[in-house]
Amino acid sequence: MPRFHTAGLAVDSGSWHPVSVMPDKSPQVPAADQTLRILAHLARQRGPVAASSLATTLGIPRSSVYFLLATLEEHGFVVHVPGERRWGLGTAAFELAGGFARQQPLARLGRPLVAALADRTGESAHLAVMTGRDVLYLVEERAPRRPALVTDVGVRLPAHLTATGRAMLAALPREQVRALYPDASAFADRTGRGPATPRELRDVLRAVRARGFAEEDGEVTLGLRSVGAAVLDHAGWPSAAVAVTFPSDAPVDPETLAETVGASAAELARRIGGSRAGL
Repeated sequence: MPRFHTAGLAVDSGSWHPVSVMPDKSPQVPAADQTLRILAHLARQRGPVAASSLATTLGIPRSSVYFLLATLEEHGFVVHVPGERRWGLGTAAFELAGGFARQQPLARLGRPLVAALADRTGESAHLAVMTGRDVLYLVEERAPRRPALVTDVGVRLPAHLTATGRAMLAALPREQVRALYPDASAFADRTGRGPATPRELRDVLRAVRARGFAEEDGEVTLGLRSVGAAVLDHAGWPSAAVAVTFPSDAPVDPETLAETVGASAAELARRIGGSRAGL
């Protein structure tokens, strides 16, 4: 007698009874599923990885991995590091991270901390995230009797010139920084100061890591100086950065100020479920 399954019923000719049907959990759009798994895996790594490693770890055919990576590269979500034959997240992925930061509680969680930082130091403070080669300012608290800053909410500035940007860049794998700044054409200028080549940027970030905090002096605005620290997520990647800006001739000890800024960054990292503050 013919028998078939339909909508959870086992049907014989003229009779039926319920049966247990296991739902099909396979993705309805395999390519989309594989693409998202690749991006999620890259986001959890400390640096770019080989395509063969992606194929093995994720169980995706190598030919599919190369095809998907090529498409993602075309749209800016991944970048290829030819010398190492590895792949890392691209600027479009940072745009997504910036979108998350704008839409999720990062700004709301950070605002009271930034306000307290401004009160404690008597200087203007702000919170920013990376978006491509720029930083995007989410929160700004101007201290009384301090000059207006260009770091207003929604403003973008070149990351390599700012204390917040340098703090986040110093926390990124060096391969990722090379992918973001491959040559001199990637470097914008504001005041004639600051790194203008990949080599000069490497020197700046090396100094940041050695000091344990980031700073800039007159590279965003002449006469103003900033000290910053990164906010790291659970995987050790920079989610944001906190900084304080003050007049270059103010009697401020950058190292002492950096401890205060770093404490605020560490508390924000804790509140968003991250690991700690970083460079």
